[in-house]
Amino acid sequence: MQEIQEVLLTPEKIAARVKELGAEITRDYQDTGKGLILIGILKGALPFLADLIREIKTPLRYDLMAVSSYGVSTKSSGIVRIIKDIDLSIEGEDVLIVEDIIDTGLTLKYLVETLKSRRPHSVRTITLLDKPSRRVAEISPDYNGFIIPDRFVVGYGLDYAERFRQLPMIAVLKPEVYS
Repeated sequence: MQEIQEVLLTPEKIAARVKELGAEITRDYQDTGKGLILIGILKGALPFLADLIREIKTPLRYDLMAVSSYGVSTKSSGIVRIIKDIDLSIEGEDVLIVEDIIDTGLTLKYLVETLKSRRPHSVRTITLLDKPSRRVAEISPDYNGFIIPDRFVVGYGLDYAERFRQLPMIAVLKPEVYS
């Protein structure tokens, strides 16, 4: 594909890490006595969520949430609006927010604060990709797939203008495509 500059993470590397994360979450939540609810953040986290729930070997439920960060092109303004809220009640439950990527951290911080106000037992976070060099908000994921450099990536759910989500890998997009 001519718009791709390089492959950062192969499908095999992603699958192996998702399996490890699923085992870690299984260990952490198997004896809590609470319900585990995963909340996938649409649209980007959908492939990660689908693969992750198959690797977690403890009872769970999941729901989906869609948020919008106003801004132009590849930049987020940090103003977050909930487009689709969850349907499940999370009061008294263990919640795990599933994100595709964390860069500034503003969206994830907003989601954690919003969901904590609904009185769950706990709220933790997992991300497939983390760009700590772009962090603005004081937040770090509880579970982290990969730390990546500050490059514009697509694939495995991540997009540019709704394209490239279907790619089975994480790839760096050529700057001329989005500039």
